[in-house]
Amino acid sequence: MAAPLIQANNISLAKKGRTLLSSINLSIYKGQIVTIIGPNGAGKTTLIRILLGLVKPTSGSVSRNHALTIGYMPQRIRLNQQMPLTVHRFLTLGNKVSDDAIKQALGRVNMGGMSNASMHTLSGGENQRVLLARALLRKPDILVLDEPVQGVDINGQSALYQLISQLRDELNCAVLMVSHDLHIVMASTDEVICLNQHICCHGHPESVSNHPAYLALFGDSANSSSVAVYTHHHDHTHDIHGSVINDNKH
Repeated sequence: MAAPLIQANNISLAKKGRTLLSSINLSIYKGQIVTIIGPNGAGKTTLIRILLGLVKPTSGSVSRNHALTIGYMPQRIRLNQQMPLTVHRFLTLGNKVSDDAIKQALGRVNMGGMSNASMHTLSGGENQRVLLARALLRKPDILVLDEPVQGVDINGQSALYQLISQLRDELNCAVLMVSHDLHIVMASTDEVICLNQHICCHGHPESVSNHPAYLALFGDSANSSSVAVYTHHHDHTHDIHGSVINDNKH
């Protein structure tokens, strides 16, 4: 088997005497889709930031494949509503990419013809597709997606997850994403990691959905036929570079 693109070795993180993550071990391989689920405050985004090298763990280590290229899609971004900003201009911020590359990326996420549209008038689904196009412009070995269907309606969520699966196949890249709903990603995920400061259980989504630790964590809602397993809220947003911005409104 090929070496993992990213591997976490017994990583833990504590701040001010509070344990945020404990003894996390995981490996992400090329061509694999891994989804992290867990309740609010479980440490999902913190784990992502450690894997990306943005936060240093208190103990343990993270190894990354040499010359690994990562395409990061934040859950949301905050843009100045008073600043005119087209989709095309947004995709060039911090990126040295050609017009042709932008056209191809937008076309691949079904946003062709939207290059001159204002970022401020996009729907939730359109906004997420633009963020995905931005991640694709890096030609990533691994796509890291934090709540990629945030603000997207139910039909749009299904379509977006199908697109993510197609991109994995086309690019032969890995996908690591955070999701609030196990059931809707089941068909699009190879492995699920159920996180609550530590890894409660992991494996194929069907096995995780029946695991006692998962059922104990989510209770009756775990077997609910409703679309959402639970409602997840972040207490922060990101700028266009993926940096965290505190947001007391959430």
